Amino acid sequence: MIREASQRVSCCLEIVMGTHPLVVHTETIGNAARAWLAERAEVVAAAADQPDFEALAPRIDALLVRTYTDVDDALLDRLPKLKVVGRAGVGVDNIDVAACRRRGVEVVYAPASSTNAVAEYVVALLCDALRPRVYLQEAEERSRWSHHRKTLVATRQFDELTLGILGMGRIGTTVAGFANALGFQTIAADLESIPTECRHGAEMVSTEELFTRADVLTIHVDGRRANRGLIGDDLLDRMKPDAVLINTSRGFVMQHDPLREILAERTEMRAFLDVHDPEPPPPGDRLFTLPNAHLLPHLASRTETAMARMSDVVRDIWAVLEGHEPKWPAPND
Repeated sequence: MIREASQRVSCCLEIVMGTHPLVVHTETIGNAARAWLAERAEVVAAAADQPDFEALAPRIDALLVRTYTDVDDALLDRLPKLKVVGRAGVGVDNIDVAACRRRGVEVVYAPASSTNAVAEYVVALLCDALRPRVYLQEAEERSRWSHHRKTLVATRQFDELTLGILGMGRIGTTVAGFANALGFQTIAADLESIPTECRHGAEMVSTEELFTRADVLTIHVDGRRANRGLIGDDLLDRMKPDAVLINTSRGFVMQHDPLREILAERTEMRAFLDVHDPEPPPPGDRLFTLPNAHLLPHLASRTETAMARMSDVVRDIWAVLEGHEPKWPAPND
């Protein structure tokens, strides 16, 4: 027992003295993942725009970020020892992967971590959009009870509607499976050829046909540069007057001026926007004034399970620091 205690003290002293690799996380990570990494490395929390980060910068071996830290040339210039950047999330939109790899810095991420969380969130938004309801706060008179039953009537059922999915990656195909189980007729569009067994009954169509035919359209495209401003007048004008648009992918895929205009013109159309550009939306954004625009604070992936899986990117960070190949290297844009 004395020997074990001595070994623990020695290990702690090594970390304090900086002989272990230094990993800095600029945003929160899961407690279990942080504890696992802390057994192997010196782990410090420090926002990239704070003085304590600047003091640590020359020693940082690995950087762990989430959504709101931009890893670009300006930041990389401050990190001469950096070997790996980990994104605790499904995309690397805020990381200049090419700039990292030019410097010999690997980039890893957690692409499968929030698939089910986002897909079930889309189903929740579908229920909000299509099934009006009220929660009773107290016992009500018969007349008020009858009023609810007369007025809170859904005009359409899931099995009467066509659900369109733009982007059939992990999340899009999972949504297709849910939609099939719920009775939707499902259509989808993607740049890639999607194997029949992965479509869950979805009919593959062009992007233009998708926007024309869908009663409900949900966006699940990735963060590649070609998707910036993807959805503008040409596609929005094709949508049905009473269509529902859901975006849980990236805020920057929408051209927001055309979206504002069409929502103002077509009052029966509705948009549920969980992601924004910029984020959060600024004061005075016209979307806040439109009753058919429903803005949410980027909640699709916010389950404890998904966040824990995102934080498991620490295992790939450690793999790189140990000189091994990571399981999930980020793709080149």
